[in-house]
Amino acid sequence: MSPYLAAEDLSMFGRDPWWLIVVKAVFCFAFLMVTVLIAIVMERKVVAWMQLRIGPNRHGPWGMLQSLADGIKLMLKEDVVVKRADKAVYVLAPIVAAIPAFMAIAVIPFGPSGNEISIFGQRTTMQLTDLPIAMLYILAVASVGIYGIVLAGWSSGSTYPLLGGLRSCAQMISYEIAMGAAFASVFLYSGSMSTSAIVEQQADRWYILLLPVSFLLYIVTMVGETNRAPFDMPESEGDLVGGFNTEYSSIKFAMFMLAEYVNMVTVSAVTTTLFLGGWRAPWPISTFWEGANHGWWPLLWFVVKVQLLLFLFVWLRGTLPRVRYDQLMKLGWKVLIPVSLVWLMLVATIRALRNENYDFADIALYVCAGVLAVLLLSFVADLYRDKAKRAEPPAGEPAAFDPMAGGFPVPPLPGQELPPVPRRRPRQERELIVSGGPDTHSDGSVGGSTDGKEASDG
Repeated sequence: MSPYLAAEDLSMFGRDPWWLIVVKAVFCFAFLMVTVLIAIVMERKVVAWMQLRIGPNRHGPWGMLQSLADGIKLMLKEDVVVKRADKAVYVLAPIVAAIPAFMAIAVIPFGPSGNEISIFGQRTTMQLTDLPIAMLYILAVASVGIYGIVLAGWSSGSTYPLLGGLRSCAQMISYEIAMGAAFASVFLYSGSMSTSAIVEQQADRWYILLLPVSFLLYIVTMVGETNRAPFDMPESEGDLVGGFNTEYSSIKFAMFMLAEYVNMVTVSAVTTTLFLGGWRAPWPISTFWEGANHGWWPLLWFVVKVQLLLFLFVWLRGTLPRVRYDQLMKLGWKVLIPVSLVWLMLVATIRALRNENYDFADIALYVCAGVLAVLLLSFVADLYRDKAKRAEPPAGEPAAFDPMAGGFPVPPLPGQELPPVPRRRPRQERELIVSGGPDTHSDGSVGGSTDGKEASDG
């Protein structure tokens, strides 16, 4: 076995009595709910601050209870079920979307596994449970949640929700591959899929410094996975009214909204665990304070990191415009997936070299040589491709784009242009028509009545 592989010691899990497991599960649920309430108020206030608006200021001091008021309002609203909906799936879809969002937090470490705390006189770890394949469990749970959105769009019996569900399914496929490759880089470097072991491996240096490309890839993919702006294609209000949840109201709509924000908290916790040292104190604090990573303090560092990532979600929403759907697919398939695969092969090569006891200078030399070779090959390929394009005969005029060729209106693809719209008559001609010009006699009935009037006057 390689000396760089993490030794997974999960013997401290599974020893808690049943009542302590219930207490820890309730704490995880409460942590998610309270964080969601804070995130909703923070989002509305931060976006209002960025757009020079007032924001919520009525419910509670400084509007801090606005999200609680929204939840009460949604629970008291009339619950409408559309007539054409498949009622069983229609009711089940919000539950399928919400429950998996809560399940992923079960394997997230809030504190060190070796530092047990006391709860009602019982010593336990600051983590509900852990698994040798905990990260695969998180991926599996996140994949199940997408079925709630797809089923909601299909079961509504309406066109726009169906389009939102299909968009979400395609978006999930596009971004799950890059997300899995970013995870695999962490697995290769840490030698484990256990969340507690991954955090333990970051004792000397966080993986945001060792694996910066994986961190950036996961930041982009987590925004796409949570359907947040600028990747909020499944519920884009501009062209889909509300997307997959258009036909939902009351508590069912609230569950979709809750699932979105809980997913934001979950992916932020996963990012903290994989790349930001998990529950560990930041570098300046951990150097001069030995007790920073003991007791209840790790919970504070973990919460602060999660809140900063939630602020990143809000900042992106208030800064970036929504991308087009073709841009979303192009980013997922032509940029994220190739970059993640190349980076994964590079990380695997470095790990193999380190396992063979090569020093860092040799590894850096091999990596630089590989990067230069790839750049050289791409330059040569582009050179020959440009020569081939210049040798081709000039193509004829492209066929005009007909938006009604298939019998129904179709938007133009990139590079196509709609035919010019007939211009309205100049303003002077319209005034001439209104004032009784010659065009007013184009109608037979009007002309007849006018002629008759003139005849009677004569």
